[in-house]
Amino acid sequence: MSSLRLTTLCENTAGMIGFTGEWGLSILIEYGDDTVLLDTGLTDSLMRNTLAGGFNLSKVNKIVLSHGHTDHTGGLRLLLQMLRKRVEIYAHPDIWEKKYIRVNLPGGGSMHRFIGIPFCREELEALGASFVLNKEPVWLTENIVTTGEVPLTTQFEGVDNNMFVKTDSGFVPDALADDQGIIVKTEKGLVLLLGCAHRGLVNTMLHARNLTGIDDIYAVVGGTHLISAKNDQLNETVAAIKKFGVQKIGVSHCTGLAAAAVLAREFGDKFFFNNAGTVVEL
Repeated sequence: MSSLRLTTLCENTAGMIGFTGEWGLSILIEYGDDTVLLDTGLTDSLMRNTLAGGFNLSKVNKIVLSHGHTDHTGGLRLLLQMLRKRVEIYAHPDIWEKKYIRVNLPGGGSMHRFIGIPFCREELEALGASFVLNKEPVWLTENIVTTGEVPLTTQFEGVDNNMFVKTDSGFVPDALADDQGIIVKTEKGLVLLLGCAHRGLVNTMLHARNLTGIDDIYAVVGGTHLISAKNDQLNETVAAIKKFGVQKIGVSHCTGLAAAAVLAREFGDKFFFNNAGTVVEL
C-alpha cells in the first residue's frame, strides 16, 4: 500500500523557524495519489506556513471540516482564493448553526462570544466551494472516510457545557453533533485524524473501530480536547489508548499542555507534539 504523509499546516504552536503558530488546526493528508485537507485554521497561518515550508496545495480538491468553529474554518476563504478551482467541502449540516461560547468577564458575569464560521455560504460557493453536507460517514476514497456523527458512549466523556447555539428563542446548549474526524485505513491499522474531538477521543476511537470493522488503531493525530479534562477522564483516556494498542499519538491544539505532558509521560517515544510544520510519514 502507499505511504501516508501528514503535514500540519496550522496549530497553536510553531515547530520550526519561519512557521507561524495560531489557535486552530489544519492537517494535509497525502495517501498515494489522494490528497485531503482537514480544516483550515483560524485566519492566515495555513497560507503562511504553506509558503514557509514550500508545501504544495494544488492537488487539494477535497476539504473536510471537523466542525463549524472559526478556529477550524477561518482560513477557508483565503485558501479558496488561492486554489481558484472547484473544491468539495465535506461537513455535517450543523456547521452553519450560529455557534457561541460562554466566556467569563474579568469584572464578573459572562457573555456569549460568536465562534461560528466567519463567512456566509454564498461567498464561499462563489469562490469554488461545493458543500457536501452529511450526518453519516462519507468515503472520500477507498481508504479514507469521515467519521460522521460520533456517538456518545463512554461515561467519562461529554461535550463542554459552555458551548451554545443561538436560536430564535435564545441560546441553547450545543451538542456539537457536527464534530467529526477522518479515518485512514493502512496496512498497519487505522490512522485517526482529529479536529477537536469535542465528543470525546475515546468515543471517536470506538466509533472508528465499529465503522471500519478494524480493531487496530495504529495512530491518533490532532486535537483531543483534553484541555479541561479532570484526572478521572485523563486516566480513563490513557487506559483506553493503551488497551487499543495505539503505536503513535501526536497531539495538537485543544489537548492542553498539562494533558500533553501526561500523555508524553505515559507513552514515551510513541508520543509527539504535532505542531505547525510537523511532517509525519507512516
